[in-house]
Amino acid sequence: MASSKQAQSLQDAIWNGSLPLEIRLSPAECRVYDLADPYLIQHPRLSYLPFLLPRLHAFFRSFLINPDIPSHEGWFSFEEIPLKWHYPLGLLYDLFSGAAPSQSPGPHSDLDPDPEDHSTSAAKYGPLPWRLTLHFTEWPDEQLVRLDGESKVLHDAFINSVKEADFLRNGTAKGIMSLSLDDSTRLWTAVQDRAPLRHIPLKIYLPSLPSISSPTGAGYLRVVQSLVTPTLSGTREPQTLGSALYLLLPTLFPSRRTPILAKPVLHGAVVPMGASVEELLRGAAYLDGWLHLGVVMMG
Repeated sequence: MASSKQAQSLQDAIWNGSLPLEIRLSPAECRVYDLADPYLIQHPRLSYLPFLLPRLHAFFRSFLINPDIPSHEGWFSFEEIPLKWHYPLGLLYDLFSGAAPSQSPGPHSDLDPDPEDHSTSAAKYGPLPWRLTLHFTEWPDEQLVRLDGESKVLHDAFINSVKEADFLRNGTAKGIMSLSLDDSTRLWTAVQDRAPLRHIPLKIYLPSLPSISSPTGAGYLRVVQSLVTPTLSGTREPQTLGSALYLLLPTLFPSRRTPILAKPVLHGAVVPMGASVEELLRGAAYLDGWLHLGVVMMG
């Protein structure tokens, strides 16, 4: 069980987490093919890539074959895989970059990061900066929903995700539904509701091979979502991540205590199987209120 100080340290680390990005314009849309300078930026892990589109459009405008194309037509890819714009940057990196997730800091605590560990080696974090490609044409309609010039699509997707997570936590989304437009834009502060949780908003992202019926899936991801209670059924014993994964994905997680075939990854780090899902939600949820958990195969 993490202490208040440790939980605060974890929350600070997650809130302040960022990734260096190297964004290049697609050669097919560039006047000078691949000679345009890349755009370098340190972007928050909790944030979303579309927020970068206006500044990226301004930066690459002089290199665009069609400089009049609007910025909201932009989309990102990694190794030719279109990146879903409604996924937080940190989740996208964990799912697609191939970087090895950080390991547990040791016996101090399930949720205790090591404040003295300032290593930035490639061995620990993988290849950085993360190199992405920016496109303004040939939108992949089968894989991505189109954005709009007023950012309403992005805003609505975020708010709907928050509503869904709130309903799973509390059994109702009335609190979110009654917010004014101004209040809804400040949801980054998160709801500090002390009422008992009904369910944990948990989504698990599994690597998957393309099927015959859907051979061009964006990164071939399968998302598993189910009702996860904060305590074990019929008891007051806290639900651990291991027990939840064993319940939802027993083939991948045959043990409640030890990763055997796959590792759960959250915010770039391997999560201990003994971590309480309620503690994880309180301290490590993304801005939309969800625990977005990646799965990395072992061996």
